[in-house]
Amino acid sequence: MLSSLSELLQRKTSGPKIAVLTAYDYPTGRMLDDAGIDLILVGDSLGMVVHGLPDTTGVTMDMMLIHTASVCRGVKRAPVIADLPFASYRTPEEAVFNSKRLMDCGAAAVKLEGGVSMLPQVSAIIAAGIPFIGHIGMLPQSVKEEGGYKKKGKTSEQIDRLIADARALDEAGACAMVLESIVPEVATQITGFVKASTIGIGAGNGTDGQVLVTPDILGSFPWFRPPFAKARADVAGETLRAVREYIADVRG
Repeated sequence: MLSSLSELLQRKTSGPKIAVLTAYDYPTGRMLDDAGIDLILVGDSLGMVVHGLPDTTGVTMDMMLIHTASVCRGVKRAPVIADLPFASYRTPEEAVFNSKRLMDCGAAAVKLEGGVSMLPQVSAIIAAGIPFIGHIGMLPQSVKEEGGYKKKGKTSEQIDRLIADARALDEAGACAMVLESIVPEVATQITGFVKASTIGIGAGNGTDGQVLVTPDILGSFPWFRPPFAKARADVAGETLRAVREYIADVRG
């Protein structure tokens, strides 16, 4: 089990692989920590699975601050990573300001989407002494301009761009990076040349670790689950059963 981001390098070189899940509230953060999860991500996916938004672009800093603080209250050991939401890091100054706000909530690191194009913001965050996690490949905050969620690394141009993004983040000093919806062979290639730990989601098994949205593995968000996420429980089904049983008891 990880207790510090400084242990990531050792895990990359000697294993075992890093297990990461999302949390958006106190009880989930506390349970994930008790279960021994390595890292906890307060992801902007909360916009969809908690607030019912169609995508992550409607998530605000106020939302991220509330949820990050709630999760951190329940976590004693695992480092908590907090997402910088859409339009919260348009300049290096804004990126640092909002990163500090998340760190004040108890986060151990912040994450933003993008590689080469975000290098000024990334460099400013790291220069401010804030641990940074990158995110390349499919970028959910860019879903509107890209016209949907699309696998990356299918063409030589895309591969070159991914490699450039990974190298830029690595050289800037990212301690880890999420590789989302990337062709597995490309994700494995990136994992091999960066010093940072790679955390895959929909990118095959060749990364240094994996991250999933916790409601996907718990079966607590039954209206949508990505094909790469295996439901290991049926919380939605049990909730319906328990509520219907309660209704029947009350009504006699």
